Amino acid sequence: METKIRRENPRIRRHKRIREKVSGTAERPRLCVYRSLKHIYAQLIDDEQGHTLLTVSTLSPEFRATMSYGGNVAAAKEVGKLLAQKALAQNITKVVFDRGGYKYHGRVAALAQQVRENGVQV
Repeated sequence: METKIRRENPRIRRHKRIREKVSGTAERPRLCVYRSLKHIYAQLIDDEQGHTLLTVSTLSPEFRATMSYGGNVAAAKEVGKLLAQKALAQNITKVVFDRGGYKYHGRVAALAQQVRENGVQV
């Protein structure tokens, strides 16, 4: 009988490699990005304590008040802006960027750039 070999998603493999090197602290949390076809999610995570400090996504009420669709670059920019505002409110000025195994291109790059432009050092 032949056994099936399950291959892991290449993005997941890349993400695991990145996570071996990138870690967040209380002073400099990890900005973790996840994107799906319809939405984009961003979190600030303190890996030492294992806590999520804050999260913003295209499903957040703050985002829904301004835009309706979350699967484009404009939505990623808005999520980046909201994340930077919330981070600065919690006195977080520096973060470590975790692209989640995605290429630094399109929505992921737009989110990171908007966070930078709104005063958080990435």
